[in-house]
Amino acid sequence: MQHPVHALIASRQSVTRYEPGQALDDASIAELVRLATLAPSAYNFQNWHFIAVRTPAAKARLQAAAYGQPQVADAAVTFIISGLLAAHESLPRALRPAVGIVGDAVFQNWLAAATEAHAHDPQLQRDEAIRSASLAAMTLMLAAQGMGLASGAMGGFDAQAVAREFGLDAHTLPVMLVTVGRARADNWPQKPRLPVSEVLVFA
Repeated sequence: MQHPVHALIASRQSVTRYEPGQALDDASIAELVRLATLAPSAYNFQNWHFIAVRTPAAKARLQAAAYGQPQVADAAVTFIISGLLAAHESLPRALRPAVGIVGDAVFQNWLAAATEAHAHDPQLQRDEAIRSASLAAMTLMLAAQGMGLASGAMGGFDAQAVAREFGLDAHTLPVMLVTVGRARADNWPQKPRLPVSEVLVFA
């Protein structure tokens, strides 16, 4: 019998057409983000940030920064998912609640290792921010699927305009937009994937 998680993954499709006028309540939005933050991150950085864009005025500002794409206006909510740079600086706060799990020695070692690796490497900071935000975005989309909602990932937006319009500081890198809502019936079905034999190598 197929595992429920496998069924969610297999049934997910990328949606661009939503039923307009739908809303998502605060509790549902918060639950989507809570589940998204269960995604993995290096050193347990948790270096992600979410803005839930749902008011007409905020949607209009985001739609303008997303080259006018209509799904931003029609979806119940669009999440701006960002990765945080210089994550090593906030690692003590993020990791401290896990000391009871990993132990104080690991806690101290991870702080030292993360600082040594990231403090003077802006490219690594950026790479890690993109990795963490992307993992959180995919987890959020699967969470939406589990709640009976449709979703779509969007990379087509002006990151500088998004940062300006929504007050993101220099350490907050907009990585992806994720629309969530009720899908219209005229969306494309899930598109075929390449055979596993073409993308998998055993070593």
